Amino acid sequence: MNDLIIREASPLDASRLLEIYRPYVTDTTITFEYEVPSLKEFTSRIEKIQKRYPYLVCEKEGRVIGYAYADTYMIRPAYDWCAEVSIYVDRDERGKGAGKKLYEALFEKLHRMHVLNLYAVITSENEKSREFHGKLGFETFAVFKKAGYKHGKWLDVTWMQKFLGEHKECPERVVWAEERNL
Repeated sequence: MNDLIIREASPLDASRLLEIYRPYVTDTTITFEYEVPSLKEFTSRIEKIQKRYPYLVCEKEGRVIGYAYADTYMIRPAYDWCAEVSIYVDRDERGKGAGKKLYEALFEKLHRMHVLNLYAVITSENEKSREFHGKLGFETFAVFKKAGYKHGKWLDVTWMQKFLGEHKECPERVVWAEERNL
């Protein structure tokens, strides 16, 4: 794992990240997207997310092998202390430590922003992801039955949660990425 480098994503990474994401869209139910987004759309997503949250990539020997990011959980200000997290690792690199290292770096940045609650939304049949999140301290708190339809079947969705800090009566204001250099 020492040969892995975690850094903030740039728009120049979008093509490689889309290459990693593509088979998750076309071949799996891990994401509920039906169509692979265009490079322009994917780049726009990265830039939009980075205005508020970290969007990290993992490099191995100079090649990006995975990425993780946080995004808005709900739009109302009362939810500012919450974030939904997502992670995608190149299929040939799964299970080798990149995901854990990406998430650890992401969680540290979110903690410094004063985000307290993390949510992972996982297709229930994706047992490896549920196990991975469980090992990192996430707990299942809801299962939405037949919530999505992809590849000819109805799919349940598991919601998992992890707390990053103490829930004080007067929490510190969340500091968005655009407000400070994380």
